[in-house]
Amino acid sequence: MLALHTWTLDSTALPDVLRVVRAAGWDGVELRRLDWARAAERGEFSADVLALVRSSGLPVACVGVELGWMWAEGAERERLLRVFDEQCARAAVLGCATVMSPVDKGRGAAARAAASVREVGAIAARHGVRLAVEFNSQAEQLNTLARMREVMTTAAHPSCGLLLDTYHLWRSGATLSDVEAVPLDEIAYVQFSDVPRTGLAPGKFTDRLPPGEGVVPFADFFALLARKGYRGFLSYEAPNPAAWARPAEDVAREALAATRACLPR
Repeated sequence: MLALHTWTLDSTALPDVLRVVRAAGWDGVELRRLDWARAAERGEFSADVLALVRSSGLPVACVGVELGWMWAEGAERERLLRVFDEQCARAAVLGCATVMSPVDKGRGAAARAAASVREVGAIAARHGVRLAVEFNSQAEQLNTLARMREVMTTAAHPSCGLLLDTYHLWRSGATLSDVEAVPLDEIAYVQFSDVPRTGLAPGKFTDRLPPGEGVVPFADFFALLARKGYRGFLSYEAPNPAAWARPAEDVAREALAATRACLPR
């Protein structure tokens, strides 16, 4: 099942994103916390966003939460946990089984990160959803698959798993063998986009490309997931100003065609 992440069409309003995603033939859509925040700025309510998404007829592959909860303290931690709870509730209303969160971008104790994963895992469990945690190749500490697996293994919460994102995997130097070593039960969700062959810069991450335009061996990656038995959504998350400047219809259609060309026959 193939989903399109709303960040991929960031310059397009959510109602139009939903229309474009459906018309292009994607199987679902991934929503961000920002989609609700932007609606609130327009004077709309959460219920309005939920109604809009439901009326589109698109399944929701995943709902994003707000990052920062791993090492936050005090009032900010309490706020982030409320946001986490809120996003889990929204996912449940939409019939979505997965929420995702990137790791914190800075540094902190790995044990504290694992304890935080257990804490938010309990929140996810109350709503009947599973949390997929994404390492970030541009983060200071949790920037590799190995470091992320260590935290998740320590946390050992049944409602939490790994988010495998091809951009961060290959940007951090991971290989197919590294992905092969991850058991299926650790994988909660998959996002994908290609990594440019040249022009990479520290901290730059809105340079993502459709499959086949960069260095990721997508045919082998998708085949590996199929052999493992992964049957969840594959979400195309490819923020790129060049794509945002183009017609959303063209971006969505071309990305889907490029993805399908790499899938196992």
